[in-house]
Amino acid sequence: MVPKKIKIPANLSVVILFGLILLSLQLMSSATQESSELGAMYSWLLLINALGSVVLLGLVGVNIYTLIKHTKRREAGSKLTLRMVSLFVVLALAPAAIVFYFSMQFLHQGIDSWFNVEIDRAMEDALELSQASLDQRMRWHLKQTQQLANQLESSSENQAALEMENLRELSEAAEMTLFSRQGRIIASSSINPGDILPSLPDEHIWLQLRRDLSYVALAPVHEDELMIRVIVTVNSREPQYLQALYPVPVRIADLADSVEFAFVRYQEMHFLRNELKLSFSLALSLVLLMSLLAAIWVAFISIRNIIAPVKELVKGTQAVASGHYDQQLPVIAQDDLGFLVESFNEMTLRIARASNESRMAGFEVENQRAYLETILANLTAGVISFDANYKIRTANQATYRIFRIQVNHFVGHTLLELAQSSSELAEPLKSIQHLLEQADNIWERPIAFLGPNGKQELLCRGTPLFSQDGLCVGAVVVFDDVTDLIQAQKNAAWGEVARRLAHEIKNPLTPIQLSAERLQHKLADKLGADDAAILQRSTKTIVQQVEAMKEMVDDFSLYAKPSKKQTVNIDLPALIQEVLALYALKSGVEVKCDFAAGSSLTINGDPVSIRQVLHNLIKNALEAIDAIGLIEISLRRVQKNNSDFIEMGLYDNGPGIKDEQIEKIFEPYVTTKAKGTGLGLAIVKKIIEEHGGTIWVDTSHKAGAGFILQLPASNLTKNNHE
Repeated sequence: MVPKKIKIPANLSVVILFGLILLSLQLMSSATQESSELGAMYSWLLLINALGSVVLLGLVGVNIYTLIKHTKRREAGSKLTLRMVSLFVVLALAPAAIVFYFSMQFLHQGIDSWFNVEIDRAMEDALELSQASLDQRMRWHLKQTQQLANQLESSSENQAALEMENLRELSEAAEMTLFSRQGRIIASSSINPGDILPSLPDEHIWLQLRRDLSYVALAPVHEDELMIRVIVTVNSREPQYLQALYPVPVRIADLADSVEFAFVRYQEMHFLRNELKLSFSLALSLVLLMSLLAAIWVAFISIRNIIAPVKELVKGTQAVASGHYDQQLPVIAQDDLGFLVESFNEMTLRIARASNESRMAGFEVENQRAYLETILANLTAGVISFDANYKIRTANQATYRIFRIQVNHFVGHTLLELAQSSSELAEPLKSIQHLLEQADNIWERPIAFLGPNGKQELLCRGTPLFSQDGLCVGAVVVFDDVTDLIQAQKNAAWGEVARRLAHEIKNPLTPIQLSAERLQHKLADKLGADDAAILQRSTKTIVQQVEAMKEMVDDFSLYAKPSKKQTVNIDLPALIQEVLALYALKSGVEVKCDFAAGSSLTINGDPVSIRQVLHNLIKNALEAIDAIGLIEISLRRVQKNNSDFIEMGLYDNGPGIKDEQIEKIFEPYVTTKAKGTGLGLAIVKKIIEEHGGTIWVDTSHKAGAGFILQLPASNLTKNNHE
């Protein structure tokens, strides 16, 4: 089995750390007082507490750095933590600073009060009193010893030895010894029978004795026993010295030692007064610093634990804001914050249920929308929806097929903004925009414009949309391309007209012509010269008019019935040159051809029909200038509605076309010439439109007539047009 690691709780770690800090501060305080052996460890304790302060400062610094980094990152709860920590620091630092200030003042004043003049004088008097007491006792023992020495002046050495014990007991001395001049022991008596040798004076005492004839002083004879040593001179036949050792009472010795120690200690403290102030100040500062740092560090830990549920709430709120409605938070404690977390969890459960229901409803709406979009995408009619401000919301694919414009790119814009990208659609789109803004009911309007396949006829139907409150919320416009339908109706109408003309007009023309020719043949020989001439002119006129009517009916039939096209790629420049070559141009006619170089000027069409168009246009130009003037033909490649066209311009400097005839110049039976059926330009327009092109009068050309026609360009490889 793998042994589990024992993890110490954070609270227990904090308690242990605070215990160590308090123990270290207590030891340093004791060392400052030097009341124990810890005085020698003061420096080490100071270093340990200083290192503890550095460690605490490092922990606080790391927490401050982490808090600042989280605040810059705008992490959840960082600003609240910063405010709470700042408030705690201010609340803790203000009273601590006041207490520290006054404590330092009291400490310095208290230390200074220890060393005033009265205490100095009292300490000196006590020391002087103890010294005076000892001096008096020493003088009294000196006098007593001299009296004993006087009793020994007439005694011999043997007698002195016998009297020594009595003299010691009489004087209450601890030891009494008689020395010869040379320092030899003559006699000795001691209170302690076990002492074999008496206490001997050293050389310094002998020198002072020989100089002063007496000696008295305090002398430690044994380890802890203080004696008064008295040596006097005995005046006998031969000089002798009497030494007496008098014990000092224990009480007096203790008092003297105590007074002396206190005085010495007082002098040391007085000398080290500033150092003492510094030591106490340093200890007090370390206590305050470590207490504040420890409190701030614990504040970080406590506030972090308090803010933890708030941070979780912020993260949960952010998760809900980002769409995670099933977010659940752990309930750490059963307090107010725990109640708030439980409320948050209940709220997210309700939001999650509501979100699921909304999502299912959204799926249903999306399916319906996709279904409608599929239907609209497969409609042949173009459909555009508008909002309440008549700006485009949606457009189906058929709209692009009809207009050749990506209407979806103009979502959020009006039709007027769409018209700016297509000049051909400007007028119809403006009229539709006007109808959208003015109509309050269903409306219908036909419009025509130049598309990539030529002129297009559209039938537009608009319907305003209203809310349940009766407010207009938008509109829908449907575009139906009825170009082919209208063209078919026209073809059918002209076909019916041509059939009726052929049946009602052309059929009687042949008998009329035959009858006129027969009259000429039968009556020419029977009439006189004048009558025969009149008959001939009349029959000739009848035949010519019949032929003219037949030609007109043939042209009209050709215009009315659809042509049978066999389309190939046609090189327009080459075809124009071939048609011009068929006309024997007089020297007074000048033809200028301007064909764009480097561009493919090829179309796809029926060569016979296109040749007929060129014949009619060139013939009209020659007739207009009456064989004297200038004809200009230009070809270039242009692009409209994302499609390529070949644009041909044909101009002459003839009399031109009157303004009132320009609008009807392409209708049947409209002509500016004295002779003609008026079907030439109508047939040209019909052929051009059958090829997907268009033709119009260039009104900017004032010096004569000008026509511009456009045909869809072919991007295939050019084939021979023959």
